[in-house]
Amino acid sequence: MGSAVSNETRTTRRVAFVLHIREGMGEAYDKSHETVWPEMLDLLTRCGVSEYSIFRRDTILFLVMSIPAEDTFDQVWERIEADPINTRWQKTTAPFFKPIEGLQDGERFPMLREVFYLP
Repeated sequence: MGSAVSNETRTTRRVAFVLHIREGMGEAYDKSHETVWPEMLDLLTRCGVSEYSIFRRDTILFLVMSIPAEDTFDQVWERIEADPINTRWQKTTAPFFKPIEGLQDGERFPMLREVFYLP
């Protein structure tokens, strides 16, 4: 079954990936996201990210966001990584994360492919 709405007809497209946090860090991770810095939220928006959600089950994080349809995820993420605001944010959140494993060639995160979408 294909997507209800083709990615090619939207001005944005959704991307999703998985991360894992360290055992015992769930509560601290959640708390760190109760008040995401306004400048970090602004950076994400300026880089083209919208409708960004993070879901957590135990130590598994499922992240989904919309990005401009004309951009690749890597293009958007490179803009984010180039900003010192992100560098500071990453320093505060780095202790939460397990090392990333199981990457396919060219991946920075374990990406998921959207197979269905009901807008």
